[in-house]
Amino acid sequence: MAQRQSRSRAATTLKWLGFVMAVWVQAISGNNYTFSNYSDAIKSIMGLTQLELNNLSVAKDVGKAFGLLAGFSSDRLPTWTILMIGGVEGLIGYGAQWLVVSEKITLSYWQMCIFLCMGGNSTTWMNTAVLVTCIRNFRRNRGPVSGILKGYVGLSTAIFTDVCTALFSDSSASFLLMLSVVPLAVCLIAAVFLREVPSAVAANEEEAKEESRYFMAINSVAFVIAIYLLAYDLSGSSHGHLFSYIFVGILLALLASPLLIPLYAFLKSFNKGPDVEEANGGSTGGSIEVPLLIQQPEQVMIPETTETTTELAATNGATEAELEKRRPVIGEDHTIFEAMRTYDFWILFVSFLFGVGTGLAVQNNMGQIGSALGYDDVSIFVSLISIWGFFGRIMSGWGSEYLIKKKGSPRPLWNAASQVLMSVGFIVMALAVPGSLYIGSIIVGLCYGVRLAITVPTASELFGLKYYGLVYNVLILNLPLGSFLFSGLLAGLIYDAEATSTPDGGDTCSGAHCYRIVFIIMSVTCLVGFCLDIYLSVKTKGLYAKIQASKNAKTESSDSSQ
Repeated sequence: MAQRQSRSRAATTLKWLGFVMAVWVQAISGNNYTFSNYSDAIKSIMGLTQLELNNLSVAKDVGKAFGLLAGFSSDRLPTWTILMIGGVEGLIGYGAQWLVVSEKITLSYWQMCIFLCMGGNSTTWMNTAVLVTCIRNFRRNRGPVSGILKGYVGLSTAIFTDVCTALFSDSSASFLLMLSVVPLAVCLIAAVFLREVPSAVAANEEEAKEESRYFMAINSVAFVIAIYLLAYDLSGSSHGHLFSYIFVGILLALLASPLLIPLYAFLKSFNKGPDVEEANGGSTGGSIEVPLLIQQPEQVMIPETTETTTELAATNGATEAELEKRRPVIGEDHTIFEAMRTYDFWILFVSFLFGVGTGLAVQNNMGQIGSALGYDDVSIFVSLISIWGFFGRIMSGWGSEYLIKKKGSPRPLWNAASQVLMSVGFIVMALAVPGSLYIGSIIVGLCYGVRLAITVPTASELFGLKYYGLVYNVLILNLPLGSFLFSGLLAGLIYDAEATSTPDGGDTCSGAHCYRIVFIIMSVTCLVGFCLDIYLSVKTKGLYAKIQASKNAKTESSDSSQ
């Protein structure tokens, strides 16, 4: 009994320690969204046009397309290996960019594209390792897990930006050096502790509530960090060295504070009595056995060892016609090919493309958007998008989970709401009235965060967890595709068409007209995405009603067993 309790304590502690490591990894893996902080330096040093610069940003996002490699590897390689691949690749990709911006080496345009692609791809390995492992470790809380982890990704851009501002006065070279070294260091630490931990057969209501309290505590820390960063951004840029060092020290302390959760869980486990099963001499002793349906409520009535339809056909000698009938339905485990044969997958893919593609266009072009509207420093807008992206991810993760349990509300409804709000945000930015860039940055960040946080658990609920790593990485192919369509083509071509030549041989554009047409087109695109999300919400209403029933059944079963 003592050995079993020891194993249980170790598993619980390791699971929460791994989650804290995952939070740290996500807090430094949003470097893909920081391009605006150093894009002007690259444009100036390499003598690029706006279209060429935007295509560099596309190359950065094309790195996401190679996330398929991370998806394939997620079921074949241990978590630590996937993390280290991401960390080393980031060191090479961003390290080369640092050497160029610091003018230590010279690279051709196509070579720069390769290193930008490597930097972008590095985050797919980190994100895959973190999301797949944590969603499997906390199956009953996919919404909060996704919201918290994606929330910290949103904060990471502001963390990097504000730390660089505090310590290095917005130096582009120093910023790129941070992007290359810090993620590798964090991945080295996380590789030791982050791993998939087998869960207990069942968890009682008290354990479920305790798990929720831990999530809430980590969530609260994230809110404090977001407010802290926002206060620093609004305090102005003229800070003394002492103030800057204090700011960074407090920020690091806040990021380290979630370590108290696994420590508390470990100490508390010593005060618990023996397991119920062992107290009854190794039998259930009349306690209620929680069925598999309750263990994994989001995968409605589908056991964890679900076989694919192909495997079933091979086992039972089924004909092709019978195989056709056995295709998994929404809510069951799908292979990537089975998922891609459904309308639901492509509706989710295209609506995600419209939401994140337009958001990426703003983030990639923020340096030039701010310059066109007369702002010398755009770091505050980059931070606003990051911080409000965090709020969008956190609120939608927790809110969608709550509404599923209470009302069975389809999770894609959150995506639909974000599309409408983002459409309004683009219209505000197109008007270019005083303060519109501040308002637009907040709205774009909020809605972009919602899209990322909601699509992650939605994909697992529609297509299952068995092949989730690959399904997730196919879905995020729309990041490079959206970047190419809305940033590389739309924004780049229209900006160059509006730009005028400068004495030094470059092209520049000043005024609201530079991006007005871009904002209007993206606003209309978001409205199309809204229609797709509404359709998907209606189509999956039955699935979410079953998920609601299974969640409530779990609660009732736990109550009756106490």
